[in-house]
Amino acid sequence: MHLNYQEEEEVELMEVAVEDDLCDLVVFNDDVNTFEHVINTLIKICSHSAEQAEQCTLLIHYKGKCTVKSGSFTELRPMCENILDAGITATVM
Repeated sequence: MHLNYQEEEEVELMEVAVEDDLCDLVVFNDDVNTFEHVINTLIKICSHSAEQAEQCTLLIHYKGKCTVKSGSFTELRPMCENILDAGITATVM
């Protein structure tokens, strides 16, 4: 199937729009990890300040989850994988 120029342009625009959609990196509470470990992980992986990491950790603890970073899926995916590697439950939504 051969696409005409207009159809090719629309496909390219759709790909760019999907790539630019904002996603959230969400971290979930558990009964295993310490506050200190979660705070240090957010500082290291998400480049949070100590205060920001502490606030997110408190939200994770009391609310069950917290969006710790927003951005493109491409940007957030490696951060999520590193958080998971640290033993903390996270996902990109």
